[in-house]
Amino acid sequence: MAKVIVDEATCVGCGLCVNACADVFELNSDGIAKVKSHECADCDLSDIASQCPVNCILVE
Repeated sequence: MAKVIVDEATCVGCGLCVNACADVFELNSDGIAKVKSHECADCDLSDIASQCPVNCILVE
């Protein structure tokens, strides 16, 4: 299983990750992305991470 990390200090809350995979990502009450699951059978998490405009998502 992949480990997904969001650097919340860098995140600008654009929501692209949530739009790409709401099973893994959600926005917290401050509008910052957070990880709610580390796996998704339908998504390429590395591809989602590469689309982040501030590069705050890491997939290990």
